[in-house]
Amino acid sequence: MTTEPRLRHVQCLDTRGLHRMAYWEWGDPACREVVVCVHGLTRQGRDFDALARDLALHVRVVCPDVVGRGQSDWLGDPSGYAVPTYVADMVTLLARLDADRVDWVGTSMGGLIGLGVAGLKDSPIRRLVLNDVGPTIEPEAIARIAMYVGQGGSWPSDEAAADALWALSTGFGPHTREQWLALTRPLLKPDGKGGVMLRYDPGIAVPLRAMNAQIAAAGEAFLWQVYDGLRCPTLLLRGAQSDLLSAQTAQAMATRGPKATVVSFDGVGHAPTLVVADQRGVVRDFLLSP
Repeated sequence: MTTEPRLRHVQCLDTRGLHRMAYWEWGDPACREVVVCVHGLTRQGRDFDALARDLALHVRVVCPDVVGRGQSDWLGDPSGYAVPTYVADMVTLLARLDADRVDWVGTSMGGLIGLGVAGLKDSPIRRLVLNDVGPTIEPEAIARIAMYVGQGGSWPSDEAAADALWALSTGFGPHTREQWLALTRPLLKPDGKGGVMLRYDPGIAVPLRAMNAQIAAAGEAFLWQVYDGLRCPTLLLRGAQSDLLSAQTAQAMATRGPKATVVSFDGVGHAPTLVVADQRGVVRDFLLSP
């Protein structure tokens, strides 16, 4: 069984030229059944290590670092850090993968990117997992996230960074120290002074801070239109204490469009990390069922 992923890159087009997007690949590289797992706003593809190990015996698992994060390039123009850019990058990635069937697991921002890809004409996405995100995003959550995104920071060690980041991440729910360190270490890089700093581009905060009520309303209306047009089987995961995906939105997603199957996890807010066994099991059963 594969215990570590292969790091690969693909060239993608942006308004100023090309950028490289990194992705982590698990399982048989020749397998034409692929699960793509895409992370949240400030995260990276190694978030899905535990889930990928579960799935890699059955399918190829591909976990990109969205541009500006992880091992991927940073954009010259930070206004490009937006879902349309990410969708275009993922279309390029899917062409590289040459898969017959693609399933999608998207956490938060990764779910919005998944909606964008699934909503394209003749989309290859067969099954869709949306992890604690939907067309309506609560403004309180956006305000909370905007307070810390792009603020940077430097710490003397991985352990100190993990402690600081946990203070911002308690919504992820209970984790062991080992689990949290495993989720934290790929987010870090040397700061040149003997310590560590965050690996993502602070510029990812620029579009978030430009958000206003008019832009948010237009985006919400468009996302509901996309969601209502989906016909692929859809699983919606929700942290029972989520401040980003309300219970009302989840209920609406269960009755509209693809009529998502909704699974809620107690003791978790935004967003389930898919590290603990019960969360992984729900996703695994959905993706591997006949």
